[in-house]
Amino acid sequence: MVWARLSLLLRGHGRVLAAVVGLYGLAALAALAPPWMLGRIVDAVRASAAPERIDLMALLVVGALLCHAVLTLVSVALSIRFGEAVLAELRENFVRAVLRLPLGTVERAGSGDLMARTGRDVGHLSHTVRHSLPVMVVSGVTVVVIFGALTVLHPVLLLAWLPSAAVIWLSTRWYARRAPAGYLRELDTYSELTQGVTDTVEGAHTLEALGRQDRQRVRTDGRIHSAYLAERYTLWLRTVWYPTLEFSYLVPTAATFVAAAYLHAQGELTVGQIATAVFLAVQVVRPVDLLIDQVDSLMMGFTSLRRLIGVELAEEPAADDASGGRGEPGAVEISGLRFGYTGTEVLHGVDLTLEPGERLAVVGPSGAGKSTLGKLIAGVHTPTSGTVRVGGRDLTGLSPRARREKAILLSQESHVFRGTVAENLALALDREEADRDALWEALAAVDADSWVRALPEGLDTRIGSGHLSLDPAHVQQLALARVVLADPGVLVLDEATSLMDPGSARHLERSLAGVLAGRTVVAIAHRLHTAHDADRVAVVEDGLVRELGSHDELLAAGGSYAALWHAWHGTP
Repeated sequence: MVWARLSLLLRGHGRVLAAVVGLYGLAALAALAPPWMLGRIVDAVRASAAPERIDLMALLVVGALLCHAVLTLVSVALSIRFGEAVLAELRENFVRAVLRLPLGTVERAGSGDLMARTGRDVGHLSHTVRHSLPVMVVSGVTVVVIFGALTVLHPVLLLAWLPSAAVIWLSTRWYARRAPAGYLRELDTYSELTQGVTDTVEGAHTLEALGRQDRQRVRTDGRIHSAYLAERYTLWLRTVWYPTLEFSYLVPTAATFVAAAYLHAQGELTVGQIATAVFLAVQVVRPVDLLIDQVDSLMMGFTSLRRLIGVELAEEPAADDASGGRGEPGAVEISGLRFGYTGTEVLHGVDLTLEPGERLAVVGPSGAGKSTLGKLIAGVHTPTSGTVRVGGRDLTGLSPRARREKAILLSQESHVFRGTVAENLALALDREEADRDALWEALAAVDADSWVRALPEGLDTRIGSGHLSLDPAHVQQLALARVVLADPGVLVLDEATSLMDPGSARHLERSLAGVLAGRTVVAIAHRLHTAHDADRVAVVEDGLVRELGSHDELLAAGGSYAALWHAWHGTP
């Protein structure tokens, strides 16, 4: 699959690649002139040829060297352009593949793994594309041309390379069988190490509060040791392979001289041709060395490419890609829903039905499964068993894009992208340019139009990294405005207003409820005023819906919800 993907990528840049190979071929031919002419000079001197003839041949040598330098410069520049174009396409495909993946898949991979792929893996691949591939093309073409020249001198001269070729082939084969798995293990350990460091930094305050610094340090040391062992293995492979190669490079020059001397004794080569053959044998050692040396970089680049393309292959194919239905209210039917993380079941057979346009509040203690239920309704995770149907469609059978058209999850973890306010809002639409009036209406619906108008350039104000920094409450308002523009059939709000003060949050939720009238809304909340304003309230405890009804009905029942409500208001 990787070779097929790489072939497809190279075919897209076939003309540039052909030009690179052609220029390198011409440069290699120009490099043949000096040893060839030096041999002619030797024969001319032995034959007492005129000095003018030798001077002319010397000028031809200088001209050939200059031609070789110019052709090499142009071909290297073109190969670098080729490498950058291929690398840019790989990066774009990687980002596109990540964005198409279900959010649950990305979350399971972890930010550390994605950082390792976009950082270390792309770095290895960048070195392979920018440096190794051009060097391999140069060396490969040069080797072919020089061996062709040796064949023209006399085919027997190629026999001098047979022992070294056998050693190079066997040692490289031994290395190639072991290196890919070793490099893959090495990159995997670095992904785990990056993930562990990321988790440690993000949860530093929690670790300090619980006094678990030493335990986390031990785990990090263990990951570092695993990375060390993985890299030590690939280093051992190189320490066995490289000395064998260096030894094999010493034999051909001497063997070529012996073979050429024998042919001279048989009257088949002149002294000048012996010099040419030896010069060519010396000249071919470096490109062969460079060509073989890049195998190591190629192995690392190939392994990195496998990991990058693996993200594309992880994209879940859709059994049925739903069309239409965007913006239409949808019923939610949950039947026998079960789901767990890493073998631990969180939800244990949930049954729930929401009517189109209904507003449901989900409350309960921390860890009860509220957020997990919301993610399943939004199609972020796939149920272990049971079904989640939105608008009559089973989310499992839809592509990630179709799922997002059916339902959207908005959590408290919102993000501001580097760009203008208008560009951040237009992310919710299928087109980059959005109607300005529609953007202002969406901002007004979430009480954000006033502070956006007060910005230096209004909608055109640049925000995000390196530009204007927004406070968390304003970031959440922009995220809510995106939801208004997306106009989903089902909206799942997971503490989407938690970073605002209670008064502002309640006012905003009521404004949003007016805009999303007719849409099905599932609000996961810790603030019980959200439950008070909902049509029904679902109390989730221990992975099950223990209570379900309106606010008044659950208060009258005197169960868990009533206890939560009285504790919230401080009433007996």
